[in-house]
Amino acid sequence: MTLPIKPLSAVAALADALRRRVLSGEMAPGTPLPEQEIAAAYGVARPTVREALARLVHEGLLRRERNRSAYVPEVTSADLDDLMYVRRPLEDLMAGAIAGRRVPEAEAALARMDALGADAPWSESVAEHMALHQALIEAVGSPRLERLYGSLAAETRLGLVRLRRVYEDRDVLVGEHRELLDAIAEGPAEAARAAVAAHLSHSWGGDPHP
Repeated sequence: MTLPIKPLSAVAALADALRRRVLSGEMAPGTPLPEQEIAAAYGVARPTVREALARLVHEGLLRRERNRSAYVPEVTSADLDDLMYVRRPLEDLMAGAIAGRRVPEAEAALARMDALGADAPWSESVAEHMALHQALIEAVGSPRLERLYGSLAAETRLGLVRLRRVYEDRDVLVGEHRELLDAIAEGPAEAARAAVAAHLSHSWGGDPHP
């Protein structure tokens, strides 16, 4: 039996719209999102805005402090360095565990990334990039590794906003991830781990500030 498709709620639609703006870099770090202004701009009630903002705060894409509007947090170079300090050993574990295997979900994410048009929002590349790396982590089959990796998701996504300046040509991003998936699939474990380390160092090692 086919279940009816539920229409997207106003809260979900607004959260999606704001999420795209944050992940595209349109909303710079420090940008406040006053509820009244958001409500007027999108033609929705303030409770809808409040709930949508709460979702993005929960995802880590926005922050909210007492007596202050929600705002886009800053991810500094030091934050990115520390993020990679924690992320590298997790991805190293992943590479050693799945070396010699193809991961269909990761391949599918790469195919979707490759199919994006030249004018596609950067947020769509961010989504597929996250899906690819998450699929590799999930392929290990360790719930604890997934939880640890998931705890870094928000900062990783915000960091990827900064990488838009590094990957102005989407084909380069796709090509690097094709090489990564091929290296993992071909193995052995040491080669897969080296490929992951090289990928992370190249992608995140430089400061994307102009």
